Parts: sequence; C-alpha cells; structure tokens
Amino acid sequence: MSKVETAPVAPAVSAKKESSSKITWKHFAPIVVALIVALIPAPAGLPQYAWYYFAIFAGVIVGLMFEPLPGGAIGLIAVTLVARLSEYVLFSPEQLAKPGFNPLNASLSWALSGFSNSTVWLIFGAFMFALGYEKTGLGRRIALVLVKAMGRKTLTLGYAVVIADAILAPSTPSSTARSGGTIYPVIKNLPPLYDSKPNDPSMRRMGSYIMWVGIAAVCVTSSMFLTALAPNLLAVELVRKTAQIEIAWIDWFKYFAPVGILLLVTLPLLAYWIYPPEVKEGKEVQSWAAKELEQMGPLSKREIMLGVLVLIALVMWIFRGDEVNATTAALIVISLMLILNVVTWDDIIKNSAAWNTLAWFATLVALADGLTRVGFVKWFAETVASQLSGTPPAIAVATLLLINFFGHYLFASVTAHVTAMIPVLLAVASTVPGVNMHTPALGLCLQLGIRGTITPYASGPSPVYYGRGYLPAADYWRLGAIFGAIFFAAFLAIGVPWMLAIR
Repeated sequence: MSKVETAPVAPAVSAKKESSSKITWKHFAPIVVALIVALIPAPAGLPQYAWYYFAIFAGVIVGLMFEPLPGGAIGLIAVTLVARLSEYVLFSPEQLAKPGFNPLNASLSWALSGFSNSTVWLIFGAFMFALGYEKTGLGRRIALVLVKAMGRKTLTLGYAVVIADAILAPSTPSSTARSGGTIYPVIKNLPPLYDSKPNDPSMRRMGSYIMWVGIAAVCVTSSMFLTALAPNLLAVELVRKTAQIEIAWIDWFKYFAPVGILLLVTLPLLAYWIYPPEVKEGKEVQSWAAKELEQMGPLSKREIMLGVLVLIALVMWIFRGDEVNATTAALIVISLMLILNVVTWDDIIKNSAAWNTLAWFATLVALADGLTRVGFVKWFAETVASQLSGTPPAIAVATLLLINFFGHYLFASVTAHVTAMIPVLLAVASTVPGVNMHTPALGLCLQLGIRGTITPYASGPSPVYYGRGYLPAADYWRLGAIFGAIFFAAFLAIGVPWMLAIR
C-alpha cells in the first residue's frame, strides 16, 4: 500500500504556475491582435472609432486567454489606454463637438465606473468568506467529516465529494479556491490508499473516478448558486446593463434548482456507470479521514463563529428586502468576521486573489460597457439578427444557448467568455420578434458553470484535477464531451421549461 500524502491546510491551490518575469510571445499577442484588427477597415454601418475600440477589446480578450499578466493588470492597462485615446476610440465626433464636453474627464469617469459597482464588491466580499474557510480550517473539516461518514463505498464517496462542494459553494465564489484549495487537497489522498497511482494503469482503481466526480461536481455547483462562481456575478451585472434585467440571489437559485439538484443527485452514479472504478469499497478511506479529524481536534470557536456568520449571510441573500442589498449583506458579515477575529485585517490585505479579482472585474465591467457605449453591440446584433430573420423565438433562443455553451471550447477563461459573449448574444436576442428577454438572459447566465467540464482548460479547477495524472487527455476530452452534452440537454429540457413556467 502506498504511503498517503499529508493533506495541506494551505492557501487555495492555483490552477496555474506563477507567471515568469520573462517576456514571451504571450506578452505581444494581445498587441499584435489589436493592431491587426485596427488596420482592417471598419465594417459597413460601424463608425471607425467604434471599430478601434473593438480592436482594443479584442486584444483584451486575447490577453485574458493567454494571461501574460494577471487579469487585473490587463484590465487596468486596457481602461487606461482607452481613457488616454478616448478622442479616437470612445467618443463620437458629435459628442466631441458638444460645447463644454471634456473628453479627459468623461473618459476617466468611465474608466473608474466599475470600482463603484456593487456587484464587483459583492464578488470581493464573497472571497473573504472563502478566506474564512481557509484560515479556520472549517472547509477541510466539512470535507473530512463527509468522507469519514460516506467513504466505505466508492460510489458513496463520490456523493461525499458532491455534498462537500455543495455546502461550500454558496459562500465561495472562487471555484478554484473551493475545489482546488479545499476539496482537492482532501480527495487527492484517497487513491493511494487503494494503490491507485497517477499516470499508471492502476489509476482506474478509484483515482480516475473520484477526480472526475470532483471536477464535474464543482461545475454543477458553480451554476447552482449565484455566489459560487465569480463570473456569475459579472454576467448578472452585464445582463443588468445590457437588458435592464435584475437577477437576485434567490431568483438564480430558484431557476436552476430543479436541473441542478437532478445533476448533483445523478452525477456520481453517471460517472460510476460511464467511467467505473475498479475498487468498489473498502475501509481505508474512512480510517484515514478519522485520523485526520483527530489531528484537527475539536471544533474551534472560530470555526463555529464562521459557520454562524455564513448562515447569516445566506439568510440575508435569500430573504433580503429593500432594507439591505446583497453587497451590503456581504460587507456586514465581513465586518463581523473582523470584529470577532475570524479573520484579521492583515489576512484581508494579504489576500491578493481577492484584490486582483476586484481590479479585474471592475475594469472588465467598464470595458464591456464600452462596447455598448460605442454602438458595437447594437451593430453586431442587427447584423446577426438579419440571419435569424423568420426563425421561431424558441429556436432562436435555443441556438443562442447552444452557441454560448459549446463556444466555450474556444475559451480558456470563463471571465473572458462572459465579457466577450454575454452582451452580444443578449443584443442578438433582443432583435428577435417574440422573445421574452428574461429567458435568454437567465439561460446564458445559468449555464456558465456547467460548461466547465468540456475541456481541461474550461474552468479554474480543471487544470488542478487534470494535472494530477488520473485523467488522461483522451479520457478527459471524451468525458467532457459526454457530460457536457448531458448537462446541456438537461438544462435545455428541464431548466428552460422550468424558467418559463415560474417566471
């Protein structure tokens, strides 16, 4: 029997290695793409300044895909560039000709607008909840308790992974931190207990099964809760700006719950049938989890306080009235976390992932808004809509959902996909006669998480599980296609009719 690795109680595992200071082709790719697009004549019906803005935006999307710099840095550089060149890329000649119009002040106001956005700060607040799980060890304890209780059979162990992720998901908007930093460090210790080794035929004993359940589970939970995936909140904000539709926390859950619960209940069983483990049961997993829990000791005061505070946040998100919005609720709980010493101010200051995300999303909100501001979104929507002329509304919406879902094969970043596609697809939907905008708006948002299974780069946690060596490339792509098709079919057959029925 192989020696078991010690599960780390460490900060969230990053899906990517720290970027090197060395200049590579990835640093030049966004610039080259932006210049190439800018040199192409503007399409008919689109002003030249709008096309120049789109060129910069295209460079941003390439930058987000290759990440030569952190996402926050890319966004900051982009809005700074647009603000500096605003007379040529952001404002029309008519706006510039208005008496008293100051393009420098107007562009600066636009560039900083995302930092006053409440949704951006809600994302930041939810990151602090994840920090609390990490600092107190509560997330790891929850995972170990479930493994101890349900780890005798491989199938029930799969359900333990699903339940653990579902418990943590509502208050952990980083799927990488939740799965890669909490769930994965626990379950990576399980295969060696049964001599299931990575990059070896023995991986199919149980390692391959449990790793696939881990990645598939986090994708489903990321769609189930608004605050389970940071790009969910970005998508909601883009929907509000593009289609003037508000999506509250409880509305999100209510609309996705039937298909989400069905997928969570059937996921371990489907994986058990499609990708069966060779080892069906054993006592080793439960014994290991019991020893780990013993080493952790009894439930600490900080863990208890964090559990209570997370419940308070969920109650306010679900049952909030006009007195408190979702962002205020998050800030209230963070303040209580500081007062009760669940986390310290130094912990918050040192949480670079949260601050990077704040800068990243604040700038992306402004950049996506710029596409609408310069008229690009309207022009593109009208162009595509002409191709959908005469298409029944149901077929048109299903087509847009299909494009959004499987178009993710082309993206290595959920955020980049959301920023590039959501406003455009919503604009297209708005031009189709007979389409109620709530359906495509909700449909495009709710499928963000479940798309994450399709490729080894489709979500933050994907490289974490793929890189462990239990999921060969051929198996991952095959399973991704199978489960992607299952998830999309379930969403289209159950989720969409349910949305229409209760709207």
